[in-house]
Amino acid sequence: MRDTKDNALIVASMENFDPVGIHTGDSIVVAPVQTLSDVDYQMLRDAALKIIRALDIAGGVNIQMALAPDSDKYAIIEVNPRVSRSSALASKATGYPIAKMAAKIAVGLSLDEIKNPVTETTLADFEPALDYVIVKIPRWPFDKFKTANRQLGTQMKATGEVMAIGRNLEEALLKAIRSLEIGVTGLNDVQYEEWATSELLAHLWPARDDRLFMLAELLRRGVTPTELHDATKIDNYFLDKLVNIVTLAQQLQQAPGDSTMLALAKRRGFADATIAELWQWTSDDVWQLRIDHDIKPVYKMVDTVAGEFDAVTPYYYATYGKENEARVTQRPSVLVIGSGPIRIGQGVEFDYATVHAVKAIQSAGYEAIVMNSNPETVSTDFSISDKLYFEPLTFEDVREVVALEQPVGVIVQFGGQTAINLAADLEKHGINILGTSVADLNRAEDRASFNQVIEKLQLPQPIGQTATTVKEAVKIAKSIGYPVLVRPSYVLGGRAMEIVTNEAALADYMSRAVAVSHDHPVLIDQYVVGMEAELDVLSDGETVVTPGVMEHIEPAGIHSGDSMSVYPPQVLSESRQAKMIAAATALARELQIVGLLNVQFVIQDDTAYVIEVNPRASRTVPFISKVTDVPLAQLATQVMLGTKLADLGYQDGVQQVPTTVAVKAPVFSFSKLPGVTQLLGPEMKSTGEAMGRAETFDVALYKAFTSAGIKVPATPGVAVLLTDDDQEAVALELAFVNAGFKTRRQCERVEQGDVLIDTRKIPVASPQADQQMTLWHDAMNKQLPVFTSAATAYAFLQAYQSQNE
Repeated sequence: MRDTKDNALIVASMENFDPVGIHTGDSIVVAPVQTLSDVDYQMLRDAALKIIRALDIAGGVNIQMALAPDSDKYAIIEVNPRVSRSSALASKATGYPIAKMAAKIAVGLSLDEIKNPVTETTLADFEPALDYVIVKIPRWPFDKFKTANRQLGTQMKATGEVMAIGRNLEEALLKAIRSLEIGVTGLNDVQYEEWATSELLAHLWPARDDRLFMLAELLRRGVTPTELHDATKIDNYFLDKLVNIVTLAQQLQQAPGDSTMLALAKRRGFADATIAELWQWTSDDVWQLRIDHDIKPVYKMVDTVAGEFDAVTPYYYATYGKENEARVTQRPSVLVIGSGPIRIGQGVEFDYATVHAVKAIQSAGYEAIVMNSNPETVSTDFSISDKLYFEPLTFEDVREVVALEQPVGVIVQFGGQTAINLAADLEKHGINILGTSVADLNRAEDRASFNQVIEKLQLPQPIGQTATTVKEAVKIAKSIGYPVLVRPSYVLGGRAMEIVTNEAALADYMSRAVAVSHDHPVLIDQYVVGMEAELDVLSDGETVVTPGVMEHIEPAGIHSGDSMSVYPPQVLSESRQAKMIAAATALARELQIVGLLNVQFVIQDDTAYVIEVNPRASRTVPFISKVTDVPLAQLATQVMLGTKLADLGYQDGVQQVPTTVAVKAPVFSFSKLPGVTQLLGPEMKSTGEAMGRAETFDVALYKAFTSAGIKVPATPGVAVLLTDDDQEAVALELAFVNAGFKTRRQCERVEQGDVLIDTRKIPVASPQADQQMTLWHDAMNKQLPVFTSAATAYAFLQAYQSQNE
């Protein structure tokens, strides 16, 4: 950081766990640096200050360096003269708000004039001091993309990240692991029983996303840290920390019920669930032993000054020690559970909802407390809420914060499936869930219970049943008729959802899907072909408000998160919309929704079938809130706190429809993930979205495409049409030719100016599939439009024509 008076400082020193060769966005990162000598650190610090001054930068800069492990030689890898991904991490790691300080410098202030917002007494012209360790671990999308190459390199593949804070590296690392929400709580949870030691060693480099677990497994097998260092070039210091964790786990396993070992394990970051597994106890048994021996967490403040000055930062992390620095006030408080790391199916839409919930809580006179583990979000800026707990979103961690703060209630509707999945355990242990009751959440999420609701309301729904075995699944599918739509219950983003066309594919699916959600059955539904639409409704238990219906451009069978959608609808009749709104209203009342409900429909032959409900904020909440000016998240929070919608000026039904048209377009990251099919289906693949808004649908389409990074040409080029359906090909060809495009029905290589439309459904793991993926990636590398749905291609053509009429 530097100002125009040439005051310059280092905000954060961060060190990659991995050696050079892995993108920093895909690397595990530790702060402050752990392995450098003071001489080396000062050398790199001096170099960084020389660079920011030589470039005459006023504001923040991110400088990446590489240091030879056996000499004082170093190299500058990259300089980013702007706020970067690492800037967000550095800000959350230190408490020093880099973007805010850079903005103040940009308007003419200097660091020796700006107050440190953490202390409110000292100035910003200082270098933060840390008395804790932070660990960042990336979150990868390989749970969604089974065929993707999991090797890490210079091309970033992660979709998000988590950060954890501890008093030692072992504690921070284990907290970060359980923050990932990948079904593990520690290094013991991933086993490689079918892998030979030689095979594991061979997979350590090039590194994969699961290298931490491989390293732990190899240490358990007796491979030495020196051998692992030779294979990976990971610093011995970090490997020694892994040895500490593995050794302590082995010692714990031999000493069930030992309170001394328990206290040590908690200081090193072990979760109750991990200890319970090692002891073959329940997590509640471990918790009770902790309580009996007064082994409880305390909360430390992230204050940027290592306790040297008084600080007012309401920013805390848990550890096991003596002094508790969290200041519990007498004001009634509300705890909002965030959504954890950004990943496919659960993105920044929940950060949006959390921030708006905080505003509503504060306006109602309550203290707003946020709990989350994601350093990339606005909601984890300590200035947003009254208090921030930067902690993993597990039952144990939430339970401890609730025990300390004693909030009047906990809001789980704005944290995606992460928060919803915590609701039952929280309520079971006497914690008040605000809004829709847990019983009604389960009625919406559990298939058998929801079917009863549908039958009671006499609403159309695709025929479907649940199965827990292959035999049951085959029997149900035969009775329904193929193709069928299959998915686990209680999942987000269509995870593990597939359209299955035969018995063999169904048996294969069942062997995989039960592992995805083993506590809940698999849902098997009739696959209904038609148009999809969805709506979000807001209810206080009496009044049900609907901002409007969102119409999907792509047909049913493509996940709603991957579909383009438009508001207000351009095809659906007003009478059909009215029936959908009536159905959603009836569902909200029957489910006794207090807060938000998302309802999705597929329309076939003028019948709107209910295909899914989500009793929480959905990814469409920011979109529909912005285009209708109905602040859904804030209103939902108000009704959860007891305010009636009628008192806020809202009545049953649809709000006034705006005169403009808005289109949402998904954004994909296929270019970063070789080996992944771009064919869209019921499992979500997009990593973000963009919106276009205009007076007309055509122009809104154009804005949506261009905002999503898809170039709409000014002049017609060549439409490459590759499809299994001759009728579809003829129709596409006619449409593009009429718009002035040339067409080509065969293609091995795309050229500049081409538009690639490839809807072929080629079996995976075939030479033809490899050729198809090569073609897609060639097109993406040339930044050409690529569409795998004919509906999207027609929308693109309409956007083109809007600019060339």
